[in-house]
Amino acid sequence: MVLNLITFSSSLLATETEAPESSLVVAGVLLSLVIVYFASKIGGELSNRAGLPAVLGELVGGVVVGISVLHLLVFPESGADSSSSLIISFLETTTKLTPESAENLFQAQSEVISVLSELGVIILLFEIGLESNLKELLAVGMQASVVAIIGVTVPFAAGTAGLMMLFGISAVPAIFAGAALTATSIGITSKVLSEIGQLNTKEGQIILGAAVIDDVLGIIVLAVVASLAKTGEVDVANVVFLIISASTFLLGAIALGNVFNNSFVAVVERLKTRGELVIPAFIFAFVMAYLAAAVQLEAILGAFAAGLVLEETDKRKELQKQIIPIADILVPIFFVTVGAQTDLRVLNPAIPSNREGFIMAVFLIVVAILGKVITGFSVFGEAKVNRLAIGVGMIPRGEVGLVFLGIGSATGVLSEPLEAAIILMVILTTFLAPPLLRFVFPQEDKLATSTPGNLGESMVMETSNSMVPASSDTVISDSSSSSGNG
Repeated sequence: MVLNLITFSSSLLATETEAPESSLVVAGVLLSLVIVYFASKIGGELSNRAGLPAVLGELVGGVVVGISVLHLLVFPESGADSSSSLIISFLETTTKLTPESAENLFQAQSEVISVLSELGVIILLFEIGLESNLKELLAVGMQASVVAIIGVTVPFAAGTAGLMMLFGISAVPAIFAGAALTATSIGITSKVLSEIGQLNTKEGQIILGAAVIDDVLGIIVLAVVASLAKTGEVDVANVVFLIISASTFLLGAIALGNVFNNSFVAVVERLKTRGELVIPAFIFAFVMAYLAAAVQLEAILGAFAAGLVLEETDKRKELQKQIIPIADILVPIFFVTVGAQTDLRVLNPAIPSNREGFIMAVFLIVVAILGKVITGFSVFGEAKVNRLAIGVGMIPRGEVGLVFLGIGSATGVLSEPLEAAIILMVILTTFLAPPLLRFVFPQEDKLATSTPGNLGESMVMETSNSMVPASSDTVISDSSSSSGNG
C-alpha cells in the first residue's frame, strides 16, 4: 500500500523534468522514517525520565531534526526546497540522483511522510475514541458545550479586537489571527491525558468533549474567515451548510452506536482469517473519517466518532490490544512531523523583521492562554472538579493551529510579522500544555479511585515508571507502550 502510494505520489508530482525512480523515493521515505523513530524514541524517553509526558519529547525531537535545527526532516510547506534537506543531499551523494530530479524526489518524499502523519493522527483519534466512554461524554455534554463556546468566543473576540486597536492590523488579517486562537489540538491534549491517567476522569471527559465541539466550531470559523479572505465577503450558504453537516454528522455517529454494535460483532464472529477484528474496525474508522472530510469537517473527528461507536461493543478490549502496536508505528510520525514543521528561527529578535512579530506574539500568547484557561471556570453543576485543569487542557493549538496558519498563509492575507506571531503562539501553546497538564493534575489525584456511579470502579497499576489509573474495563498499556504511542 505504502509502495503504491509512493509511486503514485512521485508520478503525480512529476513536472516536465524527469521524475525520480520509485526506488529512490522509497529510500528517501525510509530514511525519513528512521529519523522520525529515532527522534520520537529518544525524545520520548528523555521526557519520560524527566517526569514529563512522552508526547512533549516527541514534539521537541521533531523540532531538533526539523527545519529549526538539523534540517533532516523538512517540508515544502515551511518554504524549504531540496537543497535544505540533508536526506536529499545524502541521496545525491550516494546515488545517481540528478539535481533535476532532486526537487521532485523531495516533493514526493515529503508528500508520503505527510500522508503517513495524517494517517497517524487519524489512528490516534480512533484509539482515543476506543478509550473514551460515550455515556460519560454525553453526561458532560452541556458542560463541554459551554467550555467549547467560551473557548472559541473569548480568544477570537479578544485577539481580533486587540490586533486592530493595539497594532493597527486591518480587519481581515486580524480576524484570521483571531480565528487561529480558537483552535484546540484534540490529538495532543487527549494523548497527554491518556499518558497521565486522566482521560476517564470528569475533567478529562469535559476536556475531550469540549475539544471535539471546539474543533467543529473551529472548522466553521475557519470556513468563514477563509471565505472572507478570498472574496471579501462571507458565503452565508456555506456557513449554514457547515453548521448543519457538523451537527448531523456528530448526532448521526452517536445514534449509529445504538444500532451498529450488534451488527459489527456478528460480522466479526463470522470471519476466520487474520485481521478478522482489526481490519473491519479500520474499514469502519476510515469510512467515518472519509465521510467527515467529505462534508468539509476534519477526518480526525470521523475517526474519533468511530472509536466512540466501537467502544460500546463487546469486542472493545480485544480491539484496543490490537490497535496499540499499529498506533506505536504511525502515531509518532504525526507528533515528530508537527515539531519538524515549526520554525523556531522566528524567535530570534535580532532579525528586524521578527521584532514586530515578536511583540504581537507576546500579545497572542497571553490571549491564547488566558482565553482558554477561563473556560474551565465556566463549568457549572460540579462541586468537586479541577476547573484550572480543564482550562489548561484546552490550551494547545498544535496541528489545528498549523492548519489555520497554513490556510491563512496560502490566501496571502497575513503579513510576515503577523504570520511569525501566529507561529510563535502555536509553538508555545503546544509545548507548554503537556507540562502544565502534569502540574495542574496533582500527583495524589492519580491514586484516588472513582465513584462507581460516575466513572466505574477504578484500579491503580504501578508500572516501572509511573502510577497509571484506569477504568476496570479499560485496557491498560504499560508506560513503554504509552511512550511509543506518542
